[in-house]
Amino acid sequence: MKDGEKPLTNAALAVENDRITYVGPVPEDRSGYDEVIDMSGHAILPGWVNTHGHAAMSLLRGYGDDLPLKTWLEEKMWPMEARFGPEQVRWGTALTVLEMIKGGTTCFLDMYDHMDQVAEVVVEAGIRARLCRGAIGLCSEEEQVAKWKEAVQFARDWHNQADGRITTMMAPHAPYTCSPDFIRRFVESAAEYQLPIHTHMSETAAEVQQNVDQYGVRPVEHLDKLGVFDLPCLVAHAVHLTDDEIALLAEKDVKVSHNPGSNLKLGSGIAPIAKMLAHGMRPSLGTDGPASNNNVDMLEEIRLAALIHKGANEDPLAVTADVALRMGTIYGAEALFLDREIGTLEPGKKADFITVELRQAHLQPLHDVESHLAYAAVSTDVRDVYVDGRPIMKDRECLTLDEERIIYEANRAFQAIAP
Repeated sequence: MKDGEKPLTNAALAVENDRITYVGPVPEDRSGYDEVIDMSGHAILPGWVNTHGHAAMSLLRGYGDDLPLKTWLEEKMWPMEARFGPEQVRWGTALTVLEMIKGGTTCFLDMYDHMDQVAEVVVEAGIRARLCRGAIGLCSEEEQVAKWKEAVQFARDWHNQADGRITTMMAPHAPYTCSPDFIRRFVESAAEYQLPIHTHMSETAAEVQQNVDQYGVRPVEHLDKLGVFDLPCLVAHAVHLTDDEIALLAEKDVKVSHNPGSNLKLGSGIAPIAKMLAHGMRPSLGTDGPASNNNVDMLEEIRLAALIHKGANEDPLAVTADVALRMGTIYGAEALFLDREIGTLEPGKKADFITVELRQAHLQPLHDVESHLAYAAVSTDVRDVYVDGRPIMKDRECLTLDEERIIYEANRAFQAIAP
């Protein structure tokens, strides 16, 4: 949703093939349309764009909760993820993609391993995705080179595949898990293949201090010196920033994925979103992985974004309902460098949109649809999901994925590696 754009109610949206061709008043003459669908009692709006996550980690949902990030990663997540194979990634991803579709997400970013499996799920599901092979550099030089080559190969093989629904990025995991030389490899490859970079940055105070101890500078300056911000770049979290760092990120047009649910659950802190907005930045929203959230409900992230910054800043205008909705739509499209194609309902753009039923008791009276979406709506209010003009969910039934089988296979895949 662009500035000033409202969810469509008592209006019409026309689609031809994979593009929006008309947005406006309901035409009196509808004879030129092959199919007319009555959406009375619904709002139509762009699908949610989830700008950071690790979909396969749904298999670890609820495994090792209520722990700080470092303990959670090193003692719970990484030992279990070391057991993941293609089957775990395929079914963990399918479980998350199913959940995302049912919550109205039409595009997501995923950073993980065994990414061919993730891409195949995206193809089957009909959803849109920015995919990257996340690479942790805490290993031998030989393993680092293998991971880098795998990341490059995946990015080249899958970019613009699935009728353009899949695009790729380069993704060194984080400055605290990747040496400077390892990050430079990814910067050079991103420049060579004209791909954006995605990485974690400044998620916790301890991570920032570790960077100072190791390299003498904080993560923002560190990544800037490595050339990361000289390319199109999206950083996840950006919780612990100084005013000067925010100014630098704004100057370099670095995109931010704000993950309020995950940051709150892991006790990482609250990102300075109000200051970013004041600097002209347009932070997006991400759920992070389902093991640190513990869902991929973008409406929940929109609501959190609209609420927590009011409290943290003691300012009810810190993040308004309309800004929170833009963070989940057009700002997300911008963060994934896809805003020419998605994020708003405009003629010429891809027909990625959702419908939200407005007749529920918790959405009455309909004083302000944007306010109700940000503060009162829940994911089960999403009724229909379209990507490229194709319905992938209608009246809450997913049309592209077998829900019963996915739930069974995901549980089976976890049991195969359970300690």
